[in-house]
Amino acid sequence: MSHHTLAADRDALDPETAAKAAAARDALGERDGVLVAFSGGVDSAVVAAIARDALGDDAVACTARSETLPAAELDDAKRVAGEIGIRHETVTFSELDDPNFVANDGDRCYHCRTMRLGRMYETAQELGIGTVCDGTNADDPGEGHRPGLRAVEELDVSSPLLDAGISKGEVREIAEAYDLSVADKPSMACLSSRIPTGLEVTEERLTRVEKAERVLREWGFEGFRVRDHDGLARVEIAPDELERALDPAFADAVHEHLTDLGFDYVTLDMAGYRTGSVSPGEETAEDTGDESAESDDATEAEDGGHGVDLGRRYPR
Repeated sequence: MSHHTLAADRDALDPETAAKAAAARDALGERDGVLVAFSGGVDSAVVAAIARDALGDDAVACTARSETLPAAELDDAKRVAGEIGIRHETVTFSELDDPNFVANDGDRCYHCRTMRLGRMYETAQELGIGTVCDGTNADDPGEGHRPGLRAVEELDVSSPLLDAGISKGEVREIAEAYDLSVADKPSMACLSSRIPTGLEVTEERLTRVEKAERVLREWGFEGFRVRDHDGLARVEIAPDELERALDPAFADAVHEHLTDLGFDYVTLDMAGYRTGSVSPGEETAEDTGDESAESDDATEAEDGGHGVDLGRRYPR
């Protein structure tokens, strides 16, 4: 069994949170086996850790690979599964095969999640497992327009965190009790959330968004999005990192790199990073698959943005 066990740090949890975690563990323990829809984010990681505690080798984590999942997130999911000590499977599919998803209407996340969870059920059946779990927590139903949750209900997916009344804050506390490295990881919406409603989701748009965000990550930014408005890149930076992005050296470098990736224009959104901004008025939250739409405040750079050698940080 994994060395990440809740029992080891139960005293670190608030008694009410500990009782909820224990209730989720007991409920999972009544199953013959479970397959956890696993992104590697904090919600699904906590479900996987509890399931591993409750069922040992009868718990499996499964990550769906597609064009909307950044490669870095898949690598992270593999690493976190290893941390937990749970068996990790991957399945591959393409949301772009579904015209309803490509059309990118207000129910895009419903179509995506229906396909994704459908592949989870197929994998569970192949493994002789009857229960599929996801990481929906008790805060998610109140997070605005979340069509993906309708797919969870229709497919009868088990949501142990929701059933036990575990909020997003409590999820992070439980993750810390398990000593999981993702306890403070900001939630990560799929790449299609960077494309405004009504604009078709294409492999070209997904690829250039992923590459653009990889550039910002390599430059040390933590809270950001690159929104693709049909060739116009709208770069959002978290407020506590925005000062760094206002430097002319950053402007020159990000324009050069993002136009090289295929964007026609590059803009900096002065309102900063916030979820749900790709289609204001239509979606109040990004549907993240199994993570809450709420994003943590990004950690400020160690130097506070002052005295940085921008020519070195943003290579030309």
